[in-house]
Amino acid sequence: MPVPVPRQRAIPAVECGQAPAASSPDRGPSTEQAPPGTNPAVHPTSQRENTTEKRENTPDRRASITSAAAPTNLTLLLIEDDPAGSPIVPDLLDQAGKPIRVRTARNLTEAERLLTDDVHCILLDLALSATAPARTSADADGAGEGNGHDELAALRHVLELAPRHAVLALTSSSDAERGAEAVAVGAQDYLFRDELDGRLLSRAIRYAVERKRSDTAERRLAEGRLRAQENARLERGLLPTPLLEGSPLRFAARYRPGRSRALLGGDFYDVVRTPDGTVHAMIGDVCGHGPDEAALGVELRIAWRALTLAGLCGDELLGTLQQVLEHERSDDEIFATLCAVDIAPDGRRAGLCLAGHPSPLVAGPGRPARLLPYDNNGPALGLLPGARWPRMQVELGAEWSLMLYTDGLIEGHIGAGRERLGQDGMVELVRRQLSEGLQGEELLRATVNEVRELNGGELADDVAVVLLDRTP
Repeated sequence: MPVPVPRQRAIPAVECGQAPAASSPDRGPSTEQAPPGTNPAVHPTSQRENTTEKRENTPDRRASITSAAAPTNLTLLLIEDDPAGSPIVPDLLDQAGKPIRVRTARNLTEAERLLTDDVHCILLDLALSATAPARTSADADGAGEGNGHDELAALRHVLELAPRHAVLALTSSSDAERGAEAVAVGAQDYLFRDELDGRLLSRAIRYAVERKRSDTAERRLAEGRLRAQENARLERGLLPTPLLEGSPLRFAARYRPGRSRALLGGDFYDVVRTPDGTVHAMIGDVCGHGPDEAALGVELRIAWRALTLAGLCGDELLGTLQQVLEHERSDDEIFATLCAVDIAPDGRRAGLCLAGHPSPLVAGPGRPARLLPYDNNGPALGLLPGARWPRMQVELGAEWSLMLYTDGLIEGHIGAGRERLGQDGMVELVRRQLSEGLQGEELLRATVNEVRELNGGELADDVAVVLLDRTP
């Protein structure tokens, strides 16, 4: 049948500055000259891939296809049930002047077969009969009001089939409302089939593709932000809340995970006060820096709190923690170091257990900062079955500051060389901070910041520091 000649019209995707129509209305319907031996009425002039090409695979035909398949940036999939009776899709050019490749499918089954990764945009005739199963009113969010008929069923099926592709809806000029509904459902834009123009359609395709890319990037960014917020809430929830109600001791902590953009690392700590007035403090370090190590650290901290509140301490508590570690770790090579102290109700003395962990630092009036004894340091948890961890009794005095820390604080480098800060360097650093009158949060913040500066930047390992202060 003769093909109507398109005339210019501003469409939603392209609002102004368009080229004139391909031919003037006074010339009437026309078709370009078709190749010899073909019927112009059924052979559109546009170079597009049709399913009839599968049947017309003659040498001349193959040569024609080869010459038409020039390198292209964009590929359009046209879905219409009567290609011969539909408006011609004119020769289309992308922004670089390269031809836009056109594929044609007569139904959704063919469209699914032709929808390969190199397709960028889909032009769907909304008059196409959907071969997908009928959608109920609940499935279609109220579409069809439960009468089993959905005028946009084909579009919904295409959007489900190609969620990453740009989609243009094709409708009649008398059915603009339907086109607007298509955009509301998920199409990038709608066009009128009786008012197509090559230049307008080319631009509409380009704009739809870019709009889809922008929407996809924005959605991924929003999803990434939501995941980051959820992870942050989760990790903050996993950090401990000290249970020190009724204790005269002051508590401060500083935590910096080694993982980029993480809130939780393999280091863990906790402080609780039991009903007898004893304050129990713990700090530990799971080897490694990934999320698995962070999760294991949380498990050990929760287990330590439960066992402490149940009345266990010293060697018995650490032995049970080792069993938890052995059951929960993903690899037999994973171990954890730990330092645990239990401060007597009068605050003047404490018990100390070390499992391969650096000894705490203690300071008081007239007494420079020093390390507590570590001669009876036991092995790290998870290294030796049946290991023992002796509990040492230490005197603290009437007024003191006790700092527990992980090795991330002492393993940073000093300048550009290979020399590390070490425990001695940390003790000197804390002494100087104390002499300047720093206490509590200020002391921990200044200490960690200076360690970072000495390292020349962020520390590679997790850092956790806990400070307990007692004043008369």
